[in-house]
Amino acid sequence: MKEVLLKIENLSKTFGENVVLKDINLEVKSGEIVGLVGENGAGKSTLMKCIFGMPVILETGGFGGKIYFDGNEVNFKSPFDALAAGIGMVHQEFSLIPGFKASENVVLNRESTVKSFLEGFFGSRIKAIDKKNIESRANDALDTLGVDIDINTVVAEMPVAHKQFTEIAREIERENTKLLVLDEPTAVLTEEEAKMLLQTMKALSAKGISILFITHRLDEIMTVCDKVVVLRDGMLISSAATKDTDVNEVTEWMIGRKMDSSCEDAEIKEKVGETIIEIKNLWVDMPGETVKNLSLEIKKGEILGLGGMAGQGKIGIANGIMGLYNAKGEVLFKGAKIELNTPADPLKKGLFFVSEDRKGVGLLLDSSIEDNIAYPAIQIKEEFFKKRFGVFNMVDDEAVRENAKKYIENLEIRCMSERQKVQELSGGNQQKVCLAKAFTMDPEVLFVSEPTRGIDVGAKKLVLDTLKKYNREKGTTIIITSSEIEELRSVCDRIAIITEGKVEGILPPAASVLEFGKMMMGVKEKEAKDE
Repeated sequence: MKEVLLKIENLSKTFGENVVLKDINLEVKSGEIVGLVGENGAGKSTLMKCIFGMPVILETGGFGGKIYFDGNEVNFKSPFDALAAGIGMVHQEFSLIPGFKASENVVLNRESTVKSFLEGFFGSRIKAIDKKNIESRANDALDTLGVDIDINTVVAEMPVAHKQFTEIAREIERENTKLLVLDEPTAVLTEEEAKMLLQTMKALSAKGISILFITHRLDEIMTVCDKVVVLRDGMLISSAATKDTDVNEVTEWMIGRKMDSSCEDAEIKEKVGETIIEIKNLWVDMPGETVKNLSLEIKKGEILGLGGMAGQGKIGIANGIMGLYNAKGEVLFKGAKIELNTPADPLKKGLFFVSEDRKGVGLLLDSSIEDNIAYPAIQIKEEFFKKRFGVFNMVDDEAVRENAKKYIENLEIRCMSERQKVQELSGGNQQKVCLAKAFTMDPEVLFVSEPTRGIDVGAKKLVLDTLKKYNREKGTTIIITSSEIEELRSVCDRIAIITEGKVEGILPPAASVLEFGKMMMGVKEKEAKDE
């Protein structure tokens, strides 16, 4: 029997009144590979932060319960404590020094040194770096991974996959590493590179190193892991040996919440109209939401949903088309090319975008509600003007005010008056102001990204009902990007699932939750049948 290396007992964590982890119990044995899966917001990242001693945990009151590592109860005050104990972690975001070589990053803060004749005068701080030994150590670590990387390559000049392997090499090069936490390590790798990494994980496991493997790719979990642990809404739903379960069951554990009947009541007829937007080979360089050679047709008058896991590129599509991030490829609107990387062009053609970043992009926080609602129409369509003295164009303050009052009533924006500053409103009411801006523009095509993020249940329903009503009454084509599949199922005619920057597939809203879940996990139909 293998010894238990990591044991978690009744671990709970709250941020203010928000419970993000509740009574988590988990064991990881020496040399065991444990897959950790769950939807966005399930608590995976918070659990890893508790294990690794990330400062945000201590700064927000610590955690409840106990963590045992290598037979001792631990409560690491910083990641340095966790590293010293033998826990290595490779985060989703790279933590390499861009200007350093691969070899220098692999041994960072653990450099080999040789004595210098100046040491007698200035002490050990003047020791010389032993470059040959450092290069040898780095080569050994990279050889263990089975990859061919030039250790003298500067990180800034490396392809993304090589950066990922360099990060992992740095962690396994530590002499005392007993547990390795890998957070979405294959997300940036090609299929072949991912296979290579999985083989490396098995080799490390054979040497007695335990691995906590966080990924959305369930086929990788079933291939490499001894056990799969499923989190949902901060709770541990199931822990099972991979040989005793399959992709379908794990997917159901992940998204098996009770379904909202609203999706069944929705009008679920697919619009088979003419194509209003044709996207061909679109690439968008949006950090964390890269779009990779995506093609998609959008029908006139439909509500199209864009769904998928976080970081898979769904957010990048609208941002790229609307010119907020560098993009290449071809986007046709009613047969005419949209000029990419030029935000004014799609706006003038009749497209509008309600951004997921309402505070950073969507609103003028220090301005009034009425000014926010009218501003795009004033700037782009030159509306809300009146002649002064028959010559000068002046903003018609009365028309701006009446327009704001109309939307405050229609969208139930809770405020003291239309002159109140937007920054003083709640998140839900700020989102309604963003929608009022869009409706004032009266676009032919409306992109709405994460429309209900951070707002309460009542406001969510009103926002979604408003979008549905606007589509029905105006015939506006609406593309909704959301992390909430149930939200999309309740309002959309079709839902495109985005995985690894491309369209994985398109489903009707009546499709089963299992179909959506498997598509989001990138599980191909053949793989599912083989289970």
